[in-house]
Amino acid sequence: MSTDPSTLPVVNNVDENRFEVTIDGRVAKAEYMITKDDRIVFTHTEVPKAWEGKGVGSRLAKTGLAYARENALKVMPLCPFIAAYVRRHREEYEDLLAPGFRV
Repeated sequence: MSTDPSTLPVVNNVDENRFEVTIDGRVAKAEYMITKDDRIVFTHTEVPKAWEGKGVGSRLAKTGLAYARENALKVMPLCPFIAAYVRRHREEYEDLLAPGFRV
């Protein structure tokens, strides 16, 4: 992958409940559920092996968390990758966490 991850277009595929990036016909995704009490639960992130460590997963996490902020959703990162991303950027995202939820 020669594309800069910060320029990758991330699509919110609401029909599939996931944020996704497609490169060369392959999809990286961060799956979520939105609950009735205005929470977004991140359940799974998957990045093709060839893209691991290149910032694609972080781009998905950042976009998903920005979506949560824009839509006043509280975040429950059950996905280990998203939880680790929030931990690494605690000062930026801790306020989004659902009450009582710790990462």
